[in-house]
Amino acid sequence: MIKNVVFDIGNVLAGFAWKDFYDSFGFSEEIKEKLADATVRSTLWNELDRGKMTDEELLEGFIANDPSIERQIRQVFEDITNMILRYDYAIPWLKELKGRGYGVYYISNFSHRAHIQCAEALDFLQEMQGGILSYQEKVIKPSPEIYQLFLVRYGLKAQECVFLDDTPANVEAAQKEGMKGIIFRDLIQAKAELEQLLALNLL
Repeated sequence: MIKNVVFDIGNVLAGFAWKDFYDSFGFSEEIKEKLADATVRSTLWNELDRGKMTDEELLEGFIANDPSIERQIRQVFEDITNMILRYDYAIPWLKELKGRGYGVYYISNFSHRAHIQCAEALDFLQEMQGGILSYQEKVIKPSPEIYQLFLVRYGLKAQECVFLDDTPANVEAAQKEGMKGIIFRDLIQAKAELEQLLALNLL
C-alpha cells in the first residue's frame, strides 16, 4: 500500500530554468552555448549539488572549463535567484495529496547556493513533511545511500513510497531500494500514473 509520495524538485515541482536565466543576460547564442558547456552541462555541475566544494572552488572550476568566458561565468553566478522557478501546480498538488492522507516528501539533487538564493521559489517545501537535499548530506542521486538515508531518517518503508523524478536513472535507483517509481515527463502523465498506483490501495 502506498502511503507516501516522494518528489524530486527540479523539473517536477519547480523548473530548472537555466536556459531562460542565461537568455535574460542578453548573451549571444555562442556565449550561451559556451556557458552551458562550462557549467550546467559539465561534470562539475554534480559537485555543486554534492556540496563538498566551496562556491569559490566551483566557480574557479567552471572558469577553468572555459577561461574565455570568465567574465560571463562570474556575472551569471553572482545571483542565481531566477534559475529556479516554482510551478503553479506544486502547492495545490501537494495540498491535495496531504488532504487525502498521504505523506509528501522530497529527495533532490540541490546546491546550497540554490537553496539560499532561490528560497522564494521553494516555498512549497513548507507543505511537505520533510526530505533530503543532496548538498546537506554530501551525496547525490542516483547513489543508493541517498534513498536509504531518506527512509531511515523518516522511518518509512520503501514499499509504501512512490518516487517521482524526471531522470530515469534516479527512478531506477529508487526502485532498486524497494520504492515504486514514476518517470516524470509532464504533469498530466505523472498524475495519471500516480493515480493508477494509488487506486491499487483501494482494491
